[in-house]
Amino acid sequence: MNLIIKKNHNISQRKISKNSMKVLYRLNKSGYEAYLVGGGVRDLLLSKKPKDFDIATNAKPNEIRKLFKNCRLIGRRFIIAHLIFKNEIIEVSTFRAKNNTAKNHKLYSPNIKKSNNGMLLCDNNFGKVEEDAYRRDLTINALYYSIKDSGIRDYIGGIKDIKQKIIRLIGDAETRYREDPVRMLRVVRFSVRLNMYIDKKTEAPINKLSKLLTNIPPARLFTESIKLFCFGYGYLTYIRLRKYSLVYSLLPFLLNKFSKKNTIFFKNIIIYCFKKVDFPTTKKKLRCPEFLFASLLWYPLIEKIKKLLTRNKLKYLKAYSMSVHYILKKYSILLGIPKNILLNIEKIWNLQKDIETKKNCENKKIIQNNIFFQALELISLRSRAENQNELKKILFFWNKKIFFLKKI
Repeated sequence: MNLIIKKNHNISQRKISKNSMKVLYRLNKSGYEAYLVGGGVRDLLLSKKPKDFDIATNAKPNEIRKLFKNCRLIGRRFIIAHLIFKNEIIEVSTFRAKNNTAKNHKLYSPNIKKSNNGMLLCDNNFGKVEEDAYRRDLTINALYYSIKDSGIRDYIGGIKDIKQKIIRLIGDAETRYREDPVRMLRVVRFSVRLNMYIDKKTEAPINKLSKLLTNIPPARLFTESIKLFCFGYGYLTYIRLRKYSLVYSLLPFLLNKFSKKNTIFFKNIIIYCFKKVDFPTTKKKLRCPEFLFASLLWYPLIEKIKKLLTRNKLKYLKAYSMSVHYILKKYSILLGIPKNILLNIEKIWNLQKDIETKKNCENKKIIQNNIFFQALELISLRSRAENQNELKKILFFWNKKIFFLKKI
């Protein structure tokens, strides 16, 4: 174990959330070991603002619950404690034991269960901090900060990898990916977000094992999609996910076959959409993920409408209504998109015709509607993807009208 003392690192307790400090102090005061761990430590070392602060301790889940009234125990594969504060949730996990499921191994435990393809199903096997470090996914996430001495405990070389800008899995890469295929997505996400290189041994099995993501519940994959695409690195992440064949489990409609014209439009809008979400050109925020999926699913919707019009000889409004219902239902199941987001996607699509026909163009309230703003942004993407002058004229009309209405 490498101990980095206070004077040799840049972490200040003033940058750690007050709630997580309270949790650490109470656990320590009650006689337990407790450390700030994971991404919070990593981001502080990189002078970034942590998204959250996680804590690892030798206190068992039920012991944590006795100490904190605001505790909720969650998880099946591994039970963790969520401490719910007004503006923050602190995740507290118990140190895990080394994972070796060979029955003749001294650390074998019936509390660890795996599926036939190696995925961990149950892992409530508790251990020591030294063992817990080897159960983390990446070396850069296996750093433990103590408020007792303000030192960082590095058991696996995470500090060295941070300095050398390397993303490295702990343990055998193929085994770790089989235990939890989402780790492949995490490797890509951190490599892009932190601008780091992926270690060759960590990278090698990804293409071969990418199909394991089909075993992950859609709701969990949707959550991962938000982390991947909605935090300013969507386009670069998309490119890297495509390199490793990981993107198709997240966005299966990329494999759809379209007409020649719509294939070109679809490829164009993917690029423009990710770049627009990453670098919005206006002060008003695009609500990712509804804007993202409204844009990415637009041409699958158009293709479905076209098929219904051709084969069933329906009127456009009927074909449109049936297609919207079909596409949203299909991808709510495949992608795990929540109902509230599906409703907003439908609203964005419904406004496309209103914008094209300049409906309600004298209504000042309409420009204050965020859904309208996103619908107009979709018109903008479509005009670029299709290079269509008519859409560009419509966009020019609305931008001019909005500017005028704002002055009234």
